[in-house]
Amino acid sequence: MADTSLLKFVDREQAYPAKREPELRAEDFREIADRYATTEAEDQAGRCSQCGVPYCSVHCPLHNHIPDWLRLTAEGRLREAYELSNSTSTMPEICGRICPQDRLCEGNCVIEFSGHGAVTIGSVEKFITDTAWEEGWVEPLVPGAPRGQSVAVIGAGPAGLSAAEYLRVNGYDVHVYDRYDRAGGLLTYGIPGFKLEKPVVMRRVERLKAGGIVFHHGFEVGRDASLDELRQRHDAVLIATGVYRARAIKAPGVEAHGVIDALDFLTASNRKGFGDAVPAFDDGRLNAEGKHVVVIGGGDTAMDCVRTAVRQGAASVKCLYRRDRANMPGSQREVNNAEEEGVEFVWLSAPESFVGGETVTGVKASAMRLGAPDASGRRAPE
Repeated sequence: MADTSLLKFVDREQAYPAKREPELRAEDFREIADRYATTEAEDQAGRCSQCGVPYCSVHCPLHNHIPDWLRLTAEGRLREAYELSNSTSTMPEICGRICPQDRLCEGNCVIEFSGHGAVTIGSVEKFITDTAWEEGWVEPLVPGAPRGQSVAVIGAGPAGLSAAEYLRVNGYDVHVYDRYDRAGGLLTYGIPGFKLEKPVVMRRVERLKAGGIVFHHGFEVGRDASLDELRQRHDAVLIATGVYRARAIKAPGVEAHGVIDALDFLTASNRKGFGDAVPAFDDGRLNAEGKHVVVIGGGDTAMDCVRTAVRQGAASVKCLYRRDRANMPGSQREVNNAEEEGVEFVWLSAPESFVGGETVTGVKASAMRLGAPDASGRRAPE
């Protein structure tokens, strides 16, 4: 290949943006790493092998044109890289921050299999679009030719926001209804700032508002209007409410004070970050400060909880998971970050009961072992 800016994976090592020291980043909710400098992003993009079958794109849920915008980045054509990245994703800088790349694009990178370390796709994606915002390349949302029809979108999370943008571009009047006082859904109230700083989300929301999308905050379907009433107001209704119901734990003592759902804990923490009044945080119910915290589960939400508890000043933080490290669903990168910040993982452990009576004082756990793989391909605990 004549282009000498690519195929550098043999003589150029994988290098992610430098992380702040664990003891420093555990003191705040800022993102733990800055983005690349331009030369660093170009160098890392240049490690792409431009393989004939791009497994990174195949395993990307959006089928982003990853090798193509890596090539453009390596060649210094950043605006073109942004435009191509943006053509398949309405919020690439958010995906670059929170997608589990180690399970998707990077985990299926050809040079990862060859032992050279995957291309740092997510970090390059974040760099491209953050640069686009700074340079003014992110263009306003321009509505399409008016169709004279309106669509209600129920839910202002990532699915609702993406759908609203595509509908507006196609000329529909779009009204987004959401029960929260800010748009963004889990991007705003679920994911902690150390993974996704909130101004990154809010600038996307403001762009949609400037493009004529109408947001109805604090609106609860069934309370403020029925679904039938929304159908009468609009030509179509899209339900994009997400999944907010917690998975119930069946164990004695689960109803005790101090046993709380993950999303309640994370939402309270994020609201405090906005400066909101959160009585359940202020009175200690949803605040981990000074407490011995046990988080049950091995997914990315569990990692958000343990790392949030560290930043709130918990006395200790343990994570109980019924499988081992190799069979957990969460990002290994997030596990590494949590361990660096002082979280203790207790593998092959499942809660048997919550002890302490009215207020929980401990968790009794049972040792597990791994059996045959289940439908997910992971070995099932037994």
